[in-house]
Amino acid sequence: MLAQEIVQRVQLGQRSPREVVEDYLKRIEQLEPQIHAFIRLNPKALHEAQTVEERLARGESLPLAGVPVAVKDNICTQGLETTCGSKMLASFVPPYSATVIEKLRKAGAIVIAKANMDEFAMGSSTEYSAFGPTRNPWDLERVPGGTSGGSAAAVAADMVPVALGTDTGGSVRQPAALCGVYGFKPTYGRISRFGVVATASSLDQVGTLARSVADLALLSDVVSGYDPKDSTSLEAQPQFGQALEAPVKGMTVGIVKEALAVGNSPGVLAALERFRTVMEGQGVRFVEVGIPTLEHALAAYYIVNTAEISSNLARYDGTLYGLRVPAEDSVTTMMQSREHGFGPEVQRRVLMGTFVLSSGYYDAYYGKALRARAKLKADMDAAFAQADLLLTPTSPFPAFRFGEKTTDPLSMYLADIDTVAVNLTGAPALSIPAGFEGKLPVGLQLIGKPLHDEQLFSLAHAFEQATERAFARVASSA
Repeated sequence: MLAQEIVQRVQLGQRSPREVVEDYLKRIEQLEPQIHAFIRLNPKALHEAQTVEERLARGESLPLAGVPVAVKDNICTQGLETTCGSKMLASFVPPYSATVIEKLRKAGAIVIAKANMDEFAMGSSTEYSAFGPTRNPWDLERVPGGTSGGSAAAVAADMVPVALGTDTGGSVRQPAALCGVYGFKPTYGRISRFGVVATASSLDQVGTLARSVADLALLSDVVSGYDPKDSTSLEAQPQFGQALEAPVKGMTVGIVKEALAVGNSPGVLAALERFRTVMEGQGVRFVEVGIPTLEHALAAYYIVNTAEISSNLARYDGTLYGLRVPAEDSVTTMMQSREHGFGPEVQRRVLMGTFVLSSGYYDAYYGKALRARAKLKADMDAAFAQADLLLTPTSPFPAFRFGEKTTDPLSMYLADIDTVAVNLTGAPALSIPAGFEGKLPVGLQLIGKPLHDEQLFSLAHAFEQATERAFARVASSA
């Protein structure tokens, strides 16, 4: 069921919030053993649903009344474990909730579960979770993408109607594409990061996932907005729902030519051509644009990303934060705590980040990556001088099989080739389900100018309506 349908039925008194949550808990009980989208359920979900019912009885206006939401497990939830998919935080219970959680509950949503994820949001497949992998509900032998794979799989299987993830280099958009749902990464600063466990602070953003553009807009309107607790927060009024019916006729979309030269699969290319044909019928104009530095985005990203990871994760030293493995001295305690607490991908990125920040290599690697980042931003701005929005694949291929890329980290990193540039430049982007390759969904990525996020929703909604929601449906295996 879609979130808007739930809200309508709850507000009309046709279903109570408790009944909605009970129905979803039954579906989770049925599907979770096969998919493993969650690290834990919220034991207080039914109590929270009862509270929402009481608030409705008092006449409160609740835009997400009774809607169950899955929340990625790096977003703090007071009184409910937040592990980041890692042994390092396996027993951490936050004393406060993230701003986005407070906004969800204020709007009448119920946090039903914490979603599985790649450890500390590092990966592209949700195979790196310390609590086991999540499976793609379209094909249980394939990955759901990452790092928000649990959130995407849960929405695709209708274990929840909507979910929150985080996006550092494509971690909302890429799993959204591989699972056949919508995934939105906003302009940097439009959704508060307060209470989100940091991976790479200049890249991280909370994002939203749903099976319809209207649901995505509803959820995004609720969790967006200025937050004085977040120093990077922007004062931009969210108007995603209002943008759905905005006309798209006369809009210009720039197809990024460099994104079409990276070995895209036949299904991805067919989806792009279909999108162009459909939207030209709606009066949208398409032009080819170039972003010359796009080919360097992946290299720059993995230098900036690992450098910030090395800095942020230094706090997990076996003393103040996370797992502690006692030893004969403080240095050995730190080494053993990090060895046992962090998985192989986290250790790999910490080592890479420490190297690029080290004396003698800082300018050669980190400094050069920052210069490439600035040039990428200039090139993207130049592309926007020719088009209102940009279009690329979200992923160059559909979901891959388990184990296919874990033995070759570079191959795994290439899964992010279409998404990392958006995080480096702070621009908004939205992945839309746009077709299938065999029975596997594929997605396309719309990229907007900073603070013009709403245009993404206008175009995505127009495509969804023109294709009669043919590509965003409950996964076949669910």
